[in-house]
Order: sequence, then structure tokens, then C-alpha cells
Amino acid sequence: MLDLIKLARQMQDISQHLSHEAAATRQRLELAQQLLEQARSHQAELVTLQETWGDRLGFAAAEPIEPLDTRIDLTAAPNIHTVLATDGSQIAPSHHEIAYCYLINVGRVVLHYAQNRHPLLDSLPEVFYRPEDLYISRQWGIRTEEWMGYRRTVSEATVLAELATGTEIQSRELVSKVASPHLQLSMLSNEPPPTLAMVDGSLIHWFLEPLPADARDRILPPILHAWNQLKAARIPLVGYLSASRSGEALNFLRLHTCPYDTPDCATRCPGQTEQAPCQVFAPLRDTALWLLLLSPGQRSPLWRSSAKILDLYGDHAIYFCYAHVGSEVARIEVPAWVAEDAELLNIALSLTLTQVQKGYGYPVALAEAHNQAVVRGGDRARFFALLEQQMIRAGLRGIGTSYKEARKRGSIA
Repeated sequence: MLDLIKLARQMQDISQHLSHEAAATRQRLELAQQLLEQARSHQAELVTLQETWGDRLGFAAAEPIEPLDTRIDLTAAPNIHTVLATDGSQIAPSHHEIAYCYLINVGRVVLHYAQNRHPLLDSLPEVFYRPEDLYISRQWGIRTEEWMGYRRTVSEATVLAELATGTEIQSRELVSKVASPHLQLSMLSNEPPPTLAMVDGSLIHWFLEPLPADARDRILPPILHAWNQLKAARIPLVGYLSASRSGEALNFLRLHTCPYDTPDCATRCPGQTEQAPCQVFAPLRDTALWLLLLSPGQRSPLWRSSAKILDLYGDHAIYFCYAHVGSEVARIEVPAWVAEDAELLNIALSLTLTQVQKGYGYPVALAEAHNQAVVRGGDRARFFALLEQQMIRAGLRGIGTSYKEARKRGSIA
């Protein structure tokens, strides 16, 4: 039990620390604004430096695709559109339960706007219990709990692509079933309504970078295959990051603050990261700067991420921008085939902004996908109760939770 009286004694020190940090952050923001303005005048030179010395940099710096002073007002989404989203949750394996297995639950959401069609809100559970599912990751030194999270990422992408394919087919149903005359005209011209596919979090799967190649080959290819399906259906994919802690865009300014003629970190500043002389505004994040520079409904320049793991993504390089969605500045990521197609990019950003507005600060489709996916305490108990029933019917004896788990669930003190 938490002792609030003892905890209250520490609150004063915490508040003083946060006050000092807030003052320091204001100074860093002023400096970052000045550096951004200075870098704008010789942006092309900095990009050339980045391209030349990118493999020698000790940090990940995104490349601006548009001028640094770009501020674009996002357009409103059309009334008729569709949004798809998936999110996942899980029940982790435990040796203290009646059986060593894990469950992945993927929430599915399809929202049709102004189309007189029912939404889809459900989840797809899948239980993993075979030895090849539970122990295959041990050969690479990866714990089963971690591997479960990686498999969940694959399931989310795969289910999203399946939703997109099904939605594309459904959008070409007989127009006699559609109430909206405008949508009838759209479908008669063989043009389905604008559709957006959304996931919660980054499209850059950083966790893949340290994995052995054999392990990566079981995770990344299915994800990229799902993205290819979205690309073929011309349904833009968006990764929505709320409260992003990325500093990729600010790191581009470190090319400007570098005190040396060439940004050769490997030679000039070996082993230095946050203490390097070019790092003059750490631990400032991108969102803090763009919150000052953007008005509600505006987006920042488009950037191309330089994360090393993207070398394995093939044609699916990841681009991003920051958008002031009213409640916050969010990082919005899209794959290259969206960023390089003006029509798809406009659809992706406008529908994302509309989703945030409909969700009162967070995309409603993502919130609903989370609600469908989340496994609560009662769900966990019912899952293992159902499993116990099946084991008893199969004639298994001596099943049950460990004494440790049973005692944790009920105190006698």
C-alpha cells in the first residue's frame, strides 16, 4: 500500500525541480528558434553535409524535404470517407498460471462517414501455445514476453491490410444500397470514398535494429507485405504519435551548430552523444519547438527519417511531419508511397485531423481500436477459466495456478 503521508514530503522538492526545468526549457526553445531561422538561409548546404557525412554522424538527424519555414494549413476532410484502425493487447505467459501460453488480441475498427453503413468494432483473439510459438525466440536470446510484443506488431499490420482489402471490395457494392446521392455518383465513376488506415505509434520499428537477421526476417517481411497491400489499394497509412519524444528534426540543426568544418562525429567526437559540442538544446524535443511555431490546423515541413533500420524497409522509407491538431502537436508518419503522392498525403493529413477533432483531442478510430483490444483483469480471469474448463474436459488432472499466484490474488493479513 502506498503511504501518501511519506510521499507528500517529497512533493515540494519535485515541484521546485520542475520549476527550474521549465525555465531552462524556455531558454532552449528560444535558442532552437534562432538556430532554425539561421539554418533556413543555407538549408541546401546542410542537406548536402548530411548526405555526405550521414554514415559518420553519431545521431539520427531527419532530412527536411520542404523549406524549414513551411507552414501549411490542413484542409478539411470530405464528408464521405472511411477510416480503418487496429490496435493490440495481450495476455503474457506465466509459469504460475494453469498453462504456459499467451494471447494476442487485435482490436478492429472501420468507421464509415455519411455512407449509411454500419461500423465495424470488434477484436480478433489468437492463442499461442505450441512450443514453436513459445520457445522459438530463445535461440536468439529473446524472451518470450518480448517476442509476443513483436508478434503483436505483425498481427496489427496484417489485420489492418485485411480490413483495407475488405473495405475496398465493400465500397464497390451496388449503389442501390447507398443512401447518399453524392456517394452514388462517386461509386458510379468507380472511385471509392477516401479511406485512411491508422495505427497507434511509430511506423519505424526501432526494436528490430538489434535483433539477429533470422529473427527480423520473421517480423519485418509480413509487415512490409501488409503495407504493399495498402499501397496497391491506394489507401494511405498513418502512424499517429501523441506526445512524441523524438528529436530527429532538431538533430538536423546540429549540423548547423557543429564547430568543426565537417560533421565527422566518429573522428571528432568519438563516444559522445548528448555531451557533444553540437548538442546545445538537449533534452528538448521536436514537439516543444513546433508547438511554438505552428497554429492550430497547420503542419510543419515534411521530413525523411534517417533511422538505420529503414535501410531494410526497401521502398517504404518513412516520412513525417508535425501537425498542430488543436489539443497538441502530434507527429504523423507516413511511408514513402504516401509522402510522394500529393493526393494521398492530403487525404492522410486531412482525415487524420478530422479524426482528432471527432475524438476530442485523439483520433476516435484509434481510441476505439484500443478499447476493443484492451484485455482487462476480468477478461484475463475468464480466459484462464475457459482454458481450465477445456483442460478438465480433456481429462487432465492436477491443474491449477501456483500457490504463489493464488496467494497474491487474496490476502489473509
